[in-house]
Amino acid sequence: MSQVFESYERQYCDLSANLSKKCTSASILDGEQKKQKVSEVKSGIDDAEALIRKMDLEARSLQPSLKATLLAKLREYKSDLNNLKSEVKRITPTNANQIARDELLESGMADTMMVSADQRGRLLMSTERLNQSSERIKESTRTVLETEGLGVSILQDLHQQRQSLLHAHNTLHGVDENIGKSKRILTDMSRRMSKNKWIIGSIIVALVLAIILILYFKLSH
Repeated sequence: MSQVFESYERQYCDLSANLSKKCTSASILDGEQKKQKVSEVKSGIDDAEALIRKMDLEARSLQPSLKATLLAKLREYKSDLNNLKSEVKRITPTNANQIARDELLESGMADTMMVSADQRGRLLMSTERLNQSSERIKESTRTVLETEGLGVSILQDLHQQRQSLLHAHNTLHGVDENIGKSKRILTDMSRRMSKNKWIIGSIIVALVLAIILILYFKLSH
């Protein structure tokens, strides 16, 4: 495994454990102490996101076999970080929409006395729906970004596999050419050997006939 990735991983694990403890302690606090603790947790979450981005870049620069393992581990860390974010939202005293709603209620306190209970209920329900819609949009955006990153990683892996297959195909093509040349050489050698056999056989027959003729003339005289 990459030493750089391991270094980032240790930093993230320590930071994540520390943030979890702070969330637990913040949930039992009130007032300014709680706000200060939540602020510290949010700052730590920013640092954790920076570490995850560094781990992601480092993992994508490694070999495909190692990269797949590290990216799977990285998705677990992202899920852990999302859980921390959800916990922070749960313990945060107020969010932006609630502050805006409180300011609106305070500035129009005199007018609200004339508004019926049913109308106030509808206003609160609308505000709550707006909050829920905002959260769903944020969650959908995170999901799209993670899916896009996964798609890019898969495309890179497929490209590398394609290059490997092309290289293997070229190698096999070169082997086929060498085999073809070897077959042609062996065929030529076989033909030459056959031709040489016929030539040697003819020479032997001619020598035998010459010897027979010589012996015949000697014996006849």
